[in-house]
Amino acid sequence: MRAYIFITTSTRGDPREVAREVARINGIKTADLCWGLPDIIAVAEAPDMKALETTVVDQVQKLSGVDKTDTHIAAGS
Repeated sequence: MRAYIFITTSTRGDPREVAREVARINGIKTADLCWGLPDIIAVAEAPDMKALETTVVDQVQKLSGVDKTDTHIAAGS
């Protein structure tokens, strides 16, 4: 399963550093900086919903500098 994670960083976080940290997480394929909101769009791949939840909730959301996430699960293909 593939998901797009829209990440907004807090004012205390450097978006470039947050993107680097997100990219290091197992299951994250890309983490790209964006102009405007969100600050970062990451692509995650996981074998099932539980693994995706672990990636997003237990890893991405707990990074210093992450204010909020909005996850969109890709359908099809």
